[in-house]
Amino acid sequence: MLLLDVVEHAAKRFAEVGIDSAIVDAELLAGHVLGLTRGQVQAEIIRGGFLTEEQSETLNHLYARRLAREPLQHITGVAYFRELELKVGRGVFIPRPETEFVAQLAIDALRASLSNDSAPIAVDLGTGSGAIALAMATEVLPAQIFAVEKSHEAMPFTAANFETYAHTGAKLIQGDLADAFSDLDGKVAVVASNPPYIPLEMIPRDPEVRLFDPELALYGGQDGMSVMHLVSATAKRLLIDGGELVVEHADSQSDQVCQLLLAQGWSEVTKHQDLTGRDRAVTALR
Repeated sequence: MLLLDVVEHAAKRFAEVGIDSAIVDAELLAGHVLGLTRGQVQAEIIRGGFLTEEQSETLNHLYARRLAREPLQHITGVAYFRELELKVGRGVFIPRPETEFVAQLAIDALRASLSNDSAPIAVDLGTGSGAIALAMATEVLPAQIFAVEKSHEAMPFTAANFETYAHTGAKLIQGDLADAFSDLDGKVAVVASNPPYIPLEMIPRDPEVRLFDPELALYGGQDGMSVMHLVSATAKRLLIDGGELVVEHADSQSDQVCQLLLAQGWSEVTKHQDLTGRDRAVTALR
């Protein structure tokens, strides 16, 4: 069967059910089966490439899973984040492109602290797949990175990702971010977090999020701010004087987060917009 016909048919079906990235997903899944990049799939289509019966059967099975709105990253088992290739699947939150911007804020703060400390410490609270922690670990190599994750379902993926990047020396523990790393109190230069921040009554519209992302990583209590309070308190405990907190939030929550941090005594509380112009993160100094 022609690769072109299979990919085009899948892309059409994807579009019909509301998948915005229809052709991209169809080509990436074809590449996953064939062991090709998306560009190589496109080149193979131009050359009039064919699929074997076995390849066609395997690909159609994956297309059926995506048609049911299972996230692409769950099907391939991989999510790409900055320079990282992370293992993901059911039970762990898939890192979003907008969080790459949040990671950059943390990386910038960590690099700035190098002038005062040859091996500054950074902590990622609620690390999920390990995206922010491992971005800091791979991009600011002299730094010491620590991360905590609570979810038993997420930990197999998180631990595998930390093992992949073991050369960085990043440390992972399982536990509650509220009382993690008491031995690091007053020693940390940067605390970063992408906590759950969706209010309980605001059920996400996208089936990929609603049906497949873990609730523990999505919902932050009635107003979406319950874990933010814990992040603020833990960061206050961990950070050195002048240390920086970097926290992600929903695009409608920047004022709430700023008010929370100001009420808890943080200074230089600053809003940050992501590359789409949406409020995405707040930074503050201890």
